[in-house]
Parts: sequence; C-alpha cells; structure tokens
Amino acid sequence: MNAPRIPIRVGLVGYGYAGKTFHAPLIAATDGMALTVVASSDATRVRQDLPTVEVVVEPSRLLLHDAVDLVVLATPNASHAPLASAALRAGKHVVVDKPFTLDLAEARQLLQLAHASGRLLSVFHNRRWDSDFLAVRQAIADGAVGQVTHFESHIDRYRPTVRARWREQAVPGAGICYDLGPHLIDQALQLFGLPARIHASLAIQRPGGMVDDWAHLLLDYGSTRVVLHASMLVAGGVARFTVHGSRGSLVKLTADRQEAQLLAGMTPGAVGWGEDPDPLTVYDDTGTARQLPVAAGDYRHYYRGIGAALAGRAANPVTPLEALAVMAVLEAALEADRTGRSMALPLTEAERISWQQQTGATAAG
Repeated sequence: MNAPRIPIRVGLVGYGYAGKTFHAPLIAATDGMALTVVASSDATRVRQDLPTVEVVVEPSRLLLHDAVDLVVLATPNASHAPLASAALRAGKHVVVDKPFTLDLAEARQLLQLAHASGRLLSVFHNRRWDSDFLAVRQAIADGAVGQVTHFESHIDRYRPTVRARWREQAVPGAGICYDLGPHLIDQALQLFGLPARIHASLAIQRPGGMVDDWAHLLLDYGSTRVVLHASMLVAGGVARFTVHGSRGSLVKLTADRQEAQLLAGMTPGAVGWGEDPDPLTVYDDTGTARQLPVAAGDYRHYYRGIGAALAGRAANPVTPLEALAVMAVLEAALEADRTGRSMALPLTEAERISWQQQTGATAAG
C-alpha cells in the first residue's frame, strides 16, 4: 500500500447529514488530516461552513483530483459501491459511510478491488467508539454477568412523521434496517462473532411510511440469543442495552451523546466531549445492584486509526472483511423477513476462515 503524503489530503463526497454532522468535523479534529475538497450540489452551504475548502459539484472531479489522497463517501447508500469502485480505480484510499454496500455481491467486488489496487478501504462503523457500547463490552469482558445468555441492543427514535429525505423514501438502501441495522450488527459481531442463524421481522408502522421503520433481528449463537431492535415510534422507557448471564445482569439506560453533541455544534475534543453521565447498572446473582461509571466515547479514534493505517503504524480500524460480515448478516435478515424463515449466514467457508483469522474471534455456525 502506497502511503499518502502528510498531511493526508481528504476529499469528502456528500455534505448532507452524515458528511456535515460527522465526517467533516471529525476529519478537522484529526491531527495529520486536512479536508481539501468537498463534492456537493449545494456549494453555497459548504462554503459557508468551510470557506477554505475547494468545492466541486461532480463527484467524478473529486475522485480524480490531484489534491486528494483519501476519499470519504457520505452519500446515499445506493451510490456507495459505484463511487468506492471508481475511487479505488483512480488510486485513492477510501472510507465508506455505513452501510458498506447494498448487498453482499457489491461488498465482495469492492473487497477484491481494494486488494488488487493496494489501497486502503474502510467503513465508518463509528459506534464501536460509543460510550455505552464500550462500557457494556468492558463489563462483559470483566465477567460482570458471567456467560452471556441474552443480549439486547436498541437504537430507537421517536419520529412519528415521515420526512422528505431519501432514507425514508422508496429507493434502494432506504429504511431503518439499512440505516441503523449496520450499527447494531457490527457491535454484536464485535462482541460475539458470527452467528449461526438469523431471524428477522420488519414493518412499516407510521402513516405514510414507504420503507421499514421498525426492525427486529434475532441472532442465534446456540445457547446465547442476541436481540437487535430499531424503531421510529419509541418515545422512551427502553434501555439502550440489557444483558443477562449466568452470574447476573446489566442495564445501560441511555445512549452515547456524541451525535447529539455534534448536532449541537460541539467541536470533537472540546470539554465534555463524549462524556456519559448515565452509569452502568449491574445486578449480581442476589439481585443486588451496583453502579459503574462510564468512560467517555470518542469517534476521533476512527480517523486516528485511518491515519495510523495509512502511515503503516497500525491496522485498518474497520476492515472491508469486517464490513462484509455485517452485510452478510443484513442480507440474511432481509431474506429472513421476506421468507418468514431463519437464515444461515451467507458467507463462504473461505470468508469465514479469513474473518476468524483476521479478528481472532469464533463463529457460532
């Protein structure tokens, strides 16, 4: 892999919600990175926020731009695979916002292309650095609940009105399963490895809804069951994480605050960044509760990891093979909902072996 010059010159494709709220501020807060070009159809909006950054309208101009080493794709989901493919063929390193692609076939093609091109390809699974997830992961590793038997993870919203944005319209890659599912799935794979089978149910619950706004996935790990749930009609009263095991239980009520802080305009790394005042509650085998403080989350670790990987100092923080496994679970979930049957994970034996070697984890199936 050819290392880019320092600082790493970043081209951001897309300046909608993901590009403006997450990628631009996180790149700006990462030492050794400089946002040099943005591709957006709303040049005025970009120039108001980023007056020193060059703005182009067509993504193709950015992909071929001499002042770009790393391309970050924050575009509608259906464009991820073709834009990532074009960027890799242009000799650029690439970060793709989640979901990686629309399906497993596209993910496999990008994996092969990245390998052939010798360029870094990574997926922005930023919620690995959520305060709530990190706290739960550490408590499980410390044996707080013993052997996990039931793991339940919710990302819920209360948005009763369907909004005029592509994520809620009848277009490829829209719906809550594509939007929030990859976050939930990636965290589950980080904790438990590859599941044996996937059960799923999706629904449209809001008046005027055109794509799924309720999703319920059940991952089968033998004696362990993992429930992943997302909904747009939850006003409150549901824990972010609930975990039961052979020695006790734990509950994390509220979610990481970094997205809310970014929306409020907080600069990543400012005082209070990522801090989580909601403790983790752990119940022992007698039902006695104790509370554990939660360390701050920090999405900056993702782009720091990208910088270190491009400099040859560390591994890719989220590899395309890990993202491919997420897509395999997502594809199996969509098929399980369509057919009403549980589905095996649609990975080849070679992919399973490579995934296990890369992650050091095991598979349930």
